[in-house]
Amino acid sequence: MKHSHHGSGAHSHEVHAHGVIDPGIAVSERGIRAVQWSFVLLLATALLQLAVVWLSGSVALLADTIHNFADAGTALPLWVAFALSRWKPNQRFTYGYGRAEDLAGMSIVAIIAASAVYAGYESVQRLLEPRPVDYLGAVAAASIIGFLGNEAVAVLRIRVGRQINSAALVADGYHARIDGLTSLAVLLGATGVWLGYPLADPLVAMLITLVIVRIVWHSSKAVFSRALDGVDPEIIDEIRHVAGHARGVEKATDVRARWSGHRLYAELNVAVASRLSIVEAHAIAKGVRHELLHRLPSLASAVVHVDPVEEAGEEFHRIVEHRHDGLPAHSH
Repeated sequence: MKHSHHGSGAHSHEVHAHGVIDPGIAVSERGIRAVQWSFVLLLATALLQLAVVWLSGSVALLADTIHNFADAGTALPLWVAFALSRWKPNQRFTYGYGRAEDLAGMSIVAIIAASAVYAGYESVQRLLEPRPVDYLGAVAAASIIGFLGNEAVAVLRIRVGRQINSAALVADGYHARIDGLTSLAVLLGATGVWLGYPLADPLVAMLITLVIVRIVWHSSKAVFSRALDGVDPEIIDEIRHVAGHARGVEKATDVRARWSGHRLYAELNVAVASRLSIVEAHAIAKGVRHELLHRLPSLASAVVHVDPVEEAGEEFHRIVEHRHDGLPAHSH
């Protein structure tokens, strides 16, 4: 017996329903607004820094400016992904278009990696061919502007990301916060040049490049884990715990879950007393689904399969070895 339930939870004083109207549209709109403001703030920050780069010739500030332009560019694929996630499922895309967010994550990693390559190249060139850095005060001011711009974007992304349960947006927020700290590193380079160490500027640029590479490494692990249907083991444990303690459930087995963008999809088996009627078992499955939607805010769909307690788990659904239609002996 299998029960499939779709949709996440909506709560108010008058309405208490799951899956009647998909609230993902409103969630995606809030995500789009956050991405739009992030794009504007980072683009303005990068343009201000670019003007100072042109005046000063600071390669450390150039590396930071390139990174901020890349970060502004990462908003575009995420913007498209949130827009696509508002489209309803159809016969071809039965789970909707949430995977677009995972593809956007891959694009973001590629953009940041390209910025690391370019910033590293410029840093090495400046180490081999040192040039004077002018307008040190302006460089210092631009680094502070970079920090403030990134921190504003970080606060926006993290706050909205947590409110709409978007792991991608929250991660991008922490990414912006790290970028703000790298902007402050430019101030360190300008201070070194001011103290009479001209190589401080390209060395700080190399440091920023290494930080970008580290971000690429950690971001790619998260993005490709999602693309391969990877989930944190804690999520599986939480689903098993919630389902196993639901009313009427003897045991929860074969828990599976995967992400599609910022929405979580789960499948599981629950064992119930074999004397129960179909109606009673169905009520238990509904109760399991209801508890899961309350405890896991990102859960968009739960497929609950009910087993008699004597045959708990998928192992009892296997068909023993047999022959038919002239095929060799096989099982399912």
